[in-house]
Amino acid sequence: MNQIERALKRPFKESEVLWRKGAGGKELCYVTATTVRDRLDSAVGPENWQVSYASFGDRTICTISIRINGEWISKSDGAGDTNIEGKKGGLSDSFKRAGAVWGIGRYLYNPDSYPQGSNGPPAYWATQKGFDEIWAERDAQETEKFRAELGSASLTVPKKLGKVA
Repeated sequence: MNQIERALKRPFKESEVLWRKGAGGKELCYVTATTVRDRLDSAVGPENWQVSYASFGDRTICTISIRINGEWISKSDGAGDTNIEGKKGGLSDSFKRAGAVWGIGRYLYNPDSYPQGSNGPPAYWATQKGFDEIWAERDAQETEKFRAELGSASLTVPKKLGKVA
């Protein structure tokens, strides 16, 4: 996982995760559109992302484009108007859903991320500390694997470079 992907997927602070009742009274966690914008700004910089909207029937399609290595890459998702905020809610929901396509807050869709719902803490892997520790461990494992592969490979050095120390 590269630095940008990791920064986009990193869990939010517990204080940034909000709760509401969904269909059938089920608890749903979410973040605001502002929180998603802040994540994009911090992960890639405000000059390296842009957003566009299109209507498709009664749905709003949001496309978030991120400039990575000089190339614009776009991902989209959509949502219908909401009962609470109408068209504005559809814009906001489609933006948050497009953010989830990039990995922003995607972990919130996993019911194991908050096993006790709003009454309890997130799972360890769904915290910033847990996420960072898990990835540090994976990075260390990959480094050890790379070193082992290097150690077992025969190293050929062109004569003009001299001896290998």
